[in-house]
Amino acid sequence: MFSPDLNEHGTVFGGKTLMTIDDNSSISASRIARIETVTASIDQVNFILPFKLQDSMCTESYVSGVGRSSIEVFTKIIGEHLKTGRRFLGLTCFSTFVVTDEDIFLPRIAPDNAEAEYVCSGYHERQGERFKKLLAQEGFNKNISLQFPWQSKKDAE
Repeated sequence: MFSPDLNEHGTVFGGKTLMTIDDNSSISASRIARIETVTASIDQVNFILPFKLQDSMCTESYVSGVGRSSIEVFTKIIGEHLKTGRRFLGLTCFSTFVVTDEDIFLPRIAPDNAEAEYVCSGYHERQGERFKKLLAQEGFNKNISLQFPWQSKKDAE
């Protein structure tokens, strides 16, 4: 990490980290789908330890579950302080992508190590939780005004 990457606390901007997650995880989604995918949500971001000046970020993403038209991608970012070599788990995240062609059939995944087996084993539970949240969000959205804050109610009509 370099000085322009840091916020007033001396740690990497959260927005920069979120951009890294979206960029990296989209590659995993595209590789399994082999067609265009779009980010549907960044479902769970766990900022575990901050990244500071002279830390490197190693970002790894892999598909942790597939539905009919959705792809869940797990991302982890491992930090390493470049002067000491000390490594740390800085972040974990789940993102969901959807395919743009509803006629596509997504392949099944086969975890290839103990970590991936563990992460993938929780897919169906996370998928169920996401569906519940999606339904709640739809209800929430119906109660959100589309009126601009500077606009009077009369102007909006």
